[in-house]
Amino acid sequence: MTSTAFETAAPDPIAYLDRVAATDLGRSYKRRMLEELDMRPGQTALDLGCGPGTDLASLAQAVTATGTVIGVDHDQATVDAARERTTDQRTVTVRLGDIHDLPLPDHTVDRARTDRVLQHVADPVRVLSEIHRVLRPGGRLVMGEPDWDTLTVDHPDSGLSRAYTQYVTDKVVRNSRIGRQLPRLSAGAGFAVPAVIPITPVFRDVQAADKILGLERTTQRAVAAGYFTEEAARRWLDHFSTGPFLAAVTFYIVVAES
Repeated sequence: MTSTAFETAAPDPIAYLDRVAATDLGRSYKRRMLEELDMRPGQTALDLGCGPGTDLASLAQAVTATGTVIGVDHDQATVDAARERTTDQRTVTVRLGDIHDLPLPDHTVDRARTDRVLQHVADPVRVLSEIHRVLRPGGRLVMGEPDWDTLTVDHPDSGLSRAYTQYVTDKVVRNSRIGRQLPRLSAGAGFAVPAVIPITPVFRDVQAADKILGLERTTQRAVAAGYFTEEAARRWLDHFSTGPFLAAVTFYIVVAES
C-alpha cells in the first residue's frame, strides 16, 4: 500500500501547523480572518488555541504598541514555542490554559479568533460560551473551521471516496462537521452572526494534498478500522500515484458579535 508519492510518518505537530500556514491557502484564509476581525489600535485581542504563535505577530501589528494580544493553548510545548517566537513582541502574552475555562475576567477582550481549533475540542458549546463571557459588548469573534463531511476526493470508484470521507468524519476528527454548525452554535451562545464566508480549496497536486490530508496514513487507519479492505486501499492509493488528482473541502469563516 505504500508509495513514494505519500508521507508515511506523521509530521511533528508544530511543523505541521507551520507547513499549513506557509501554503498559499494558509496565507489566504488567515489574511481574510484578520480582515474580518477589523482590529483597531489599543484593542485587546485573544488567540484561542494559538499553537506555536503562528498568528500572534500579525495580531500584535494590528493592535499596535498600545494594544494587547493574549495567546492561550493547552499544550506546554506549543506555548513554549509561541513564547520564544514572540520574545520581541512586548504586547504579546502567551498563557497555558484550557479554552473551555479561560483564565480571563468577564468582558475584557475586544477581538477573539479560533483557527481550526473547535474541530478538536471536547465541548465547542462551552468554548463559545466562555468566549462570549470574556468579550466586551460589541466585541467580535472570527472562527475558521473545515467541514470534513464536504471532503470530496475524485476516484473512479466513488464508493471508495465515500468510505474515505466517512472514516474521516466518523473517526479522525472529533467535531468533523463543526464548520456548518458554527452559525447555529454561536447564536445559541448569545452571538449575532453577521457573516458566514465559505472557502473551498481545491487540490490538484497529490503530494500537496497529502501534506495537508495525510492520504496514506489515513487510509492505513481506515483499513484497521474496517472502512477499507487491503485490496481496496491499494486500488485507492495506486490511482493517486498514477492518475490525475482532485480533492476539495469546504472551509468556513464565521464572524460572530457579542
